[in-house]
Amino acid sequence: MSKQSKSEVVLITGGSSGIGKSIGEYLLQHGYIVYGTSRNPDRYSDSIIPLIALDVTKVASINNAIATIKEKEGRLDILINNAGAGITGPIEEIPEEEIQKNFDTNYFGPLNVIKSALPLMRSQKKGLIINITSIAGYMGLPYRGIYSASKAALEITTEAWRMELKPFNIEMTNVAPGDFATNIAAGRFHAPIIKDSPYEEVYGNTLELMDEHVDAGKDPLEMAKAVLAIIKRPKPKVHYKVGEFMQKFSIVLKRILPDKMYEKLLMNHYKL
Repeated sequence: MSKQSKSEVVLITGGSSGIGKSIGEYLLQHGYIVYGTSRNPDRYSDSIIPLIALDVTKVASINNAIATIKEKEGRLDILINNAGAGITGPIEEIPEEEIQKNFDTNYFGPLNVIKSALPLMRSQKKGLIINITSIAGYMGLPYRGIYSASKAALEITTEAWRMELKPFNIEMTNVAPGDFATNIAAGRFHAPIIKDSPYEEVYGNTLELMDEHVDAGKDPLEMAKAVLAIIKRPKPKVHYKVGEFMQKFSIVLKRILPDKMYEKLLMNHYKL
């Protein structure tokens, strides 16, 4: 796809901050026509990327955003599903509506954005869809189980869907970031630490540790560079991982270690 990069149109969900913003600005610098999305574009009047109103949990909003791209540019070459939300807490204590809300954003949202974009890409006889997942989606992490599950669901669905799209010359891939220095910790849903809960002390300690990992995370520019490299590949791989060596290596360890030994490593890491 790289030969036509000067005219390729990119849509990035969740493009107003964090990883999405970094990817958008970087692709803009490299000659792509870039649009980001936000539930409230008016809040980001200083954005150098044009922002379209889009709420991934509302199908009508998604369809309107894709229609806007079609009206403005007549095509959509690259869709980057980046919008997502964090969630933490003991699974027993997370309200069911918050679990549903997280899956609506992290799983059903991207699926509906893809469904809305596919007819336009199919009419062009080409397209690239990049789903931003998470290294957390490769393992069940304590007090992040729902987040891990939502990202794992998108990873596995991508594996299946990319095969269904090959006859239409539409490529799909996953990019799983580790911890990056973004505002995800501030925006995620934290199940409250409940006084006298059996999880009170250990969950509180784990929450502090998780926030420290994000604060010490890598520069989102690294993700932007990885995404550009993927765009330039004629045939992207099924999965990509971007982050600290040990975070990526943890996926390898999960494949080769006995389950209980790997579980012990995770529990030691989280001081459980």
